[in-house]
Amino acid sequence: MTRGAYVSQALPLSVHAACTAALGVLPDGAVVSHLTAAALLGAPVPHRWPLQFSVPPGTYRARRDRLRIHVRTLEASDVVLHRGLPMTSGAQTWLDLAAVLPARDLVAVGDALWRAERFDAQGLAERVARADGVRGVVRARQWAPVLTPKAASRPESLLRVALIEGDVPDPEPQVPILDRWGREVVHADLGYPEWQVALEYEGRQHAERDQFRADLDRYTLTAADGWLLLRFGDLHIDRPWTVVDRTARALRSRGARW
Repeated sequence: MTRGAYVSQALPLSVHAACTAALGVLPDGAVVSHLTAAALLGAPVPHRWPLQFSVPPGTYRARRDRLRIHVRTLEASDVVLHRGLPMTSGAQTWLDLAAVLPARDLVAVGDALWRAERFDAQGLAERVARADGVRGVVRARQWAPVLTPKAASRPESLLRVALIEGDVPDPEPQVPILDRWGREVVHADLGYPEWQVALEYEGRQHAERDQFRADLDRYTLTAADGWLLLRFGDLHIDRPWTVVDRTARALRSRGARW
């Protein structure tokens, strides 16, 4: 895997197996960090080389193929043991990535880590509060209040960031839609209850027969109770201006002004 570190050919070359082997040849105090830690903690980031680790200041860092070594001053609360591997905590991992990821990916990672219970609001706030002078802390403090465990997927997070950065009001995640008797009939991925505008992201699973039939029922219930529903897919993820423009037009058609 790298000089002196091996993974048995009897095992799949997973990120976990590769990190286990690499830690055996790294200095004491080394921990998995950055994108590698995020992947192991369940965030939607690509599994790619080089694997990333952090070591304490003053530690000798030998150059090794397939590894990237960072220097970090970490407190005990910034390190966790996950699946037998020492790695940066969810909050520390997100703070580290604030220096290297664009806003939309940073929010998607933060939402996923919170959803997976790798941190909570208080823990993240405490870590960001003591990050004075840390690279990326300005971006972290800007976007930390936006994170939510309610976001159910990376595409939902990306749509939300597009709207937050666009010239429209900020949407609410997982908006309940009620029928005329006040009963909750569906949840919209994103929405504006004041103007009854809902947004849904549809992935490939929505083309499956049972899901398609369930979606038809949800859409008719949504419309029947007065909501305007906008449906977006993967083609819109890289066209955020389209999402913002269509959402703005829908809101204005319902009388919204901002």
